[in-house]
Amino acid sequence: MAKQSHLYGPVPSRRLGYSLGVDLLPFKTCSMDCLYCQLGDGAKTTVRRKSFVPVKTVLAEIDKVLRSGTQVDAITFSGSGEPTLHPGLGRLIREIKRRTSLPVIVLTNSSLLTRPSVRKDVAAADIVVPSLDAVRERVFKKINRPHPALSAAGIIAGLVAFRKIYRGRIWLEVLLVKGLNDRPADLRALKKAIARIRPDRVQLNTVVRPPADSSARPLGPKDLEKVRGFLGEKAEIIAKFKKIGRISGTADIPGRVLDFVRRRPETVERIAEALGATPEAVGGVCRQLKKEGMIRSVVHRGRVFFETATDAAKRENPPS
Repeated sequence: MAKQSHLYGPVPSRRLGYSLGVDLLPFKTCSMDCLYCQLGDGAKTTVRRKSFVPVKTVLAEIDKVLRSGTQVDAITFSGSGEPTLHPGLGRLIREIKRRTSLPVIVLTNSSLLTRPSVRKDVAAADIVVPSLDAVRERVFKKINRPHPALSAAGIIAGLVAFRKIYRGRIWLEVLLVKGLNDRPADLRALKKAIARIRPDRVQLNTVVRPPADSSARPLGPKDLEKVRGFLGEKAEIIAKFKKIGRISGTADIPGRVLDFVRRRPETVERIAEALGATPEAVGGVCRQLKKEGMIRSVVHRGRVFFETATDAAKRENPPS
């Protein structure tokens, strides 16, 4: 089996092509415990930055992938929680950019952009994909379940301040949950906040993987299209991945499947795209791993997702 590392993929991203993920955190270490989170329920939220993994360790792993010839279109900080909780993020971004011309992306829930030091760290990236799901405080608390120190107003102020110093691209992501943040009053407030933040794009997403709370329901295509039209020309619905290609080094399919699904639940088809293998081959591996008790299947809105047995236990028995 493949040794677990602080990297995952490359995975087919709907926005970034084949993206090499960088995960700096222990499982579900975050400043929020979002209702829709694909990693499950019950995170102990924190806003304290901590060096969970040495910067040199992560750089050594990235160097190995870059030397291997594996197809990579982008390097993305994401994974098991909020990447800005690692104080070495800025140094990592700068070191990666010395090693490669690949774009470096940070996916963030925006919570720590209230701090000048974090804004400086994140500003080293080529593209920043911050989230803003709700502007009204009551809805923000219900959908994002944040650390008590956080507020929607503070996060918006942080995003506005970040835009003033950042010369790269900001793709603001809004994840819509039916009946929660898609009401007219919420969308009007969101549109006003977007005008203040001035992102390059506004990317609309919805619940597509098994959520932490089963009450989190997705918007349908027609409803998403209405929201897109209301928010204006910068808004777009995130398209499905269409790029065709193959990832080299797929000999150890069982190990790579495990490494892939331990980050997030995923379907056989998406795993096959990422590994450059056939769905039939990946499906056979998933069935065998399930038989061995290493992964389990979860049905969400008629689609079968796989996740590791360890993560399944964490989802069902969150830390007290």
